[in-house]
Amino acid sequence: MHDSRETFVNHAFVTGYPVKHSRSPLIHGHWLKQFGIRGSYRAHEVTPEAFPDFMRQIKEGRTDFCGGNVTIPHKEAAFRLADRPDELSAELGAANTLWLENGKIRATNTDGRGFVANLDERAKGWDRISAAVILGAGGASRAVIQAIRDRGVKTIHVVNRTPERARELADRFGTAVHAHSMAALPEVVSGAGLFVNTTSLGMDGEPAPAIDFSGLAPDAVVTDVVYVPLKTPLLRQAEEQGFRIVDGLGMLLHQAVPGFEKWFGLRPVVDETLRQIIISDMDRHA
Repeated sequence: MHDSRETFVNHAFVTGYPVKHSRSPLIHGHWLKQFGIRGSYRAHEVTPEAFPDFMRQIKEGRTDFCGGNVTIPHKEAAFRLADRPDELSAELGAANTLWLENGKIRATNTDGRGFVANLDERAKGWDRISAAVILGAGGASRAVIQAIRDRGVKTIHVVNRTPERARELADRFGTAVHAHSMAALPEVVSGAGLFVNTTSLGMDGEPAPAIDFSGLAPDAVVTDVVYVPLKTPLLRQAEEQGFRIVDGLGMLLHQAVPGFEKWFGLRPVVDETLRQIIISDMDRHA
């Protein structure tokens, strides 16, 4: 392994509006310290109005940033303003990871990769399924649908309060995706091997509706993209009904890996130490 401390000092960012709640600096700060890299990763709040100029500044070298992460509400703008978005971000219409390369801003989206990496780690064999149910049709659901479709899941049911939003996703992601209203939930759950909540239901102690998971396949996995609280109301319900559950924290941790490698030249590992650092921070701010 080369001594990264002697070769470069790179600086990366996470930007959003607001962005002070982001735990990405904790994640990347841990890895920078672990590898002994003298670079930095910091939160940089940018308003939507100022975001195009921020992108120009990066491209023109008027910042010390070599790249960074983009969160709400800038993901769509980041994709549009990037010079070279990849195929993943193009299909999603959104980017969450940027890096400078030969004077051009390149872009990708690592949310879906983070989602499946979390399942691979905490529910091995989850992908030996034929059908999945996605609750919600917002931005988070796009990355999840793309990732499990590309992993080989043949039937993906998207259930949403507004069926038109679900139909938009079916049009975007192809024949594997089927749109439904909430009334269809008991029917589409039947025999499915994966249930994913991509809505904000249950976030920060908010109530969540009761869901009957009993129609799922016996070895099905229920997961949530929400990670505050770590065990959401939907995950508690699924666990009480006897199903394997996977919390959403791992998605946050694993989606960070590709960006760190781009900016700092070394590929980090998501381990229990990092997970506990983030959980402790969540407990302090509960």
